[in-house]
Amino acid sequence: MSLSELAVGETVFSVAFPVTRADLVAYADASGDQNPIHQDEAAAKAAGLPDVIAHGMYTMGLVSRAVLEWVANAGIDARLTEFSARFAKPVIVPAEGGAQIEVEGKVRKLDDVSVELAMTVSSAGEKVLAPARATLVAK
Repeated sequence: MSLSELAVGETVFSVAFPVTRADLVAYADASGDQNPIHQDEAAAKAAGLPDVIAHGMYTMGLVSRAVLEWVANAGIDARLTEFSARFAKPVIVPAEGGAQIEVEGKVRKLDDVSVELAMTVSSAGEKVLAPARATLVAK
Protein backbone atom coordinates (compact mmCIF):
# COMPACT_ATOMS: atom_id res chain seq x y z
CA MET A 1 0.00 0.00 0.00
CA SER A 2 1.17 3.54 -0.65
CA LEU A 3 0.19 6.81 0.99
CA SER A 4 -1.62 7.83 -2.21
CA GLU A 5 -4.15 5.05 -1.60
CA LEU A 6 -5.35 6.68 1.64
CA ALA A 7 -8.19 9.17 1.98
CA VAL A 8 -8.73 12.02 4.43
CA GLY A 9 -11.20 10.91 7.10
CA GLU A 10 -10.47 7.22 6.56
CA THR A 11 -10.05 5.07 9.67
CA VAL A 12 -6.85 3.13 9.06
CA PHE A 13 -6.57 1.16 12.29
CA SER A 14 -8.35 0.37 15.51
CA VAL A 15 -6.53 -1.63 18.18
CA ALA A 16 -6.73 -2.28 21.90
CA PHE A 17 -3.89 -3.01 24.30
CA PRO A 18 -4.37 -4.62 27.71
CA VAL A 19 -2.48 -2.97 30.56
CA THR A 20 -1.76 -4.80 33.81
CA ARG A 21 0.01 -3.84 36.99
CA ALA A 22 2.83 -6.18 35.94
CA ASP A 23 3.22 -4.12 32.74
CA LEU A 24 3.60 -0.98 34.87
CA VAL A 25 6.28 -2.61 37.03
CA ALA A 26 8.19 -3.72 33.92
CA TYR A 27 7.90 -0.23 32.41
CA ALA A 28 9.05 1.40 35.66
CA ASP A 29 12.08 -0.89 35.75
CA ALA A 30 12.93 -0.20 32.10
CA SER A 31 12.37 3.56 32.22
CA GLY A 32 13.62 4.28 35.72
CA ASP A 33 10.32 6.01 36.58
CA GLN A 34 9.64 4.47 39.96
CA ASN A 35 6.99 7.00 41.03
CA PRO A 36 4.82 5.00 43.45
CA ILE A 37 1.54 6.26 41.94
CA HIS A 38 2.23 3.78 39.13
CA GLN A 39 2.56 0.75 41.41
CA ASP A 40 1.17 1.38 44.89
CA GLU A 41 -2.56 1.91 45.53
CA ALA A 42 -2.00 3.70 48.83
CA ALA A 43 0.45 6.15 47.24
CA ALA A 44 -1.88 6.77 44.29
CA LYS A 45 -4.84 7.42 46.60
CA ALA A 46 -2.72 9.67 48.84
CA ALA A 47 -1.95 11.70 45.71
CA GLY A 48 -5.69 12.12 45.06
CA LEU A 49 -5.98 9.47 42.37
CA PRO A 50 -8.69 6.79 42.38
CA ASP A 51 -6.15 3.97 41.95
CA VAL A 52 -2.78 3.16 40.38
CA ILE A 53 -2.30 4.90 37.02
CA ALA A 54 -0.28 3.98 33.96
CA HIS A 55 2.79 6.05 33.12
CA GLY A 56 1.92 8.70 30.56
CA MET A 57 4.93 7.82 28.44
CA TYR A 58 3.90 4.15 28.52
CA THR A 59 0.50 5.16 27.14
CA MET A 60 2.15 7.27 24.43
CA GLY A 61 4.44 4.35 23.63
CA LEU A 62 1.45 2.09 23.02
CA VAL A 63 -0.01 4.66 20.63
CA SER A 64 3.22 4.94 18.64
CA ARG A 65 3.34 1.13 18.60
CA ALA A 66 -0.17 1.09 17.10
CA VAL A 67 0.95 3.49 14.35
CA LEU A 68 4.12 1.57 13.54
CA GLU A 69 2.38 -1.81 13.55
CA TRP A 70 -0.24 -0.45 11.13
CA VAL A 71 2.52 0.84 8.82
CA ALA A 72 4.29 -2.53 8.90
CA ASN A 73 1.13 -4.62 8.44
CA ALA A 74 -0.13 -2.40 5.60
CA GLY A 75 3.23 -2.61 3.84
CA ILE A 76 3.58 1.16 3.75
CA ASP A 77 7.14 2.32 3.08
CA ALA A 78 7.18 5.32 5.42
CA ARG A 79 8.85 6.50 8.61
CA LEU A 80 7.35 8.17 11.64
CA THR A 81 8.73 11.72 11.72
CA GLU A 82 6.50 13.46 14.27
CA PHE A 83 4.42 12.33 17.21
CA SER A 84 2.62 14.50 19.73
CA ALA A 85 -0.02 14.07 22.39
CA ARG A 86 -1.42 15.83 25.41
CA PHE A 87 -2.40 13.95 28.52
CA ALA A 88 -6.13 14.43 29.10
CA LYS A 89 -6.92 11.87 31.81
CA PRO A 90 -4.94 9.12 33.51
CA VAL A 91 -5.30 5.46 32.62
CA ILE A 92 -6.57 3.84 35.82
CA VAL A 93 -5.19 0.31 36.23
CA PRO A 94 -7.10 -1.72 38.84
CA ALA A 95 -5.33 -4.68 40.46
CA GLU A 96 -8.03 -7.06 39.22
CA GLY A 97 -8.51 -7.15 35.47
CA GLY A 98 -6.19 -4.26 34.67
CA ALA A 99 -7.18 -1.75 32.01
CA GLN A 100 -7.43 -1.51 28.26
CA ILE A 101 -6.23 1.30 26.02
CA GLU A 102 -8.13 1.66 22.75
CA VAL A 103 -6.46 3.47 19.85
CA GLU A 104 -8.14 4.47 16.60
CA GLY A 105 -6.19 6.16 13.82
CA LYS A 106 -7.76 8.32 11.12
CA VAL A 107 -6.19 10.17 8.23
CA ARG A 108 -6.27 13.87 9.13
CA LYS A 109 -4.11 15.34 6.35
CA LEU A 110 -2.56 13.83 3.27
CA ASP A 111 -0.27 14.92 0.47
CA ASP A 112 2.01 13.21 -2.04
CA VAL A 113 4.74 12.34 0.47
CA SER A 114 3.20 12.39 3.94
CA VAL A 115 0.16 11.57 6.02
CA GLU A 116 -0.91 13.00 9.35
CA LEU A 117 -2.96 10.70 11.54
CA ALA A 118 -5.27 11.81 14.29
CA MET A 119 -5.62 9.18 16.99
CA THR A 120 -8.46 8.78 19.42
CA VAL A 121 -7.03 7.20 22.56
CA SER A 122 -9.34 6.08 25.33
CA SER A 123 -9.58 3.85 28.37
CA ALA A 124 -12.74 2.96 30.28
CA GLY A 125 -14.74 5.21 27.96
CA GLU A 126 -12.60 8.30 28.66
CA LYS A 127 -10.22 10.03 26.26
CA VAL A 128 -6.79 9.77 27.85
CA LEU A 129 -4.73 11.55 25.17
CA ALA A 130 -6.18 14.52 23.31
CA PRO A 131 -5.12 15.45 20.76
CA ALA A 132 -2.75 12.74 19.57
CA ARG A 133 -1.13 13.15 16.17
CA ALA A 134 1.46 11.27 14.13
CA THR A 135 3.09 12.23 10.84
CA LEU A 136 4.51 9.63 8.49
CA VAL A 137 6.71 10.49 5.51
CA ALA A 138 7.27 8.19 2.54
CA LYS A 139 10.81 6.79 2.30
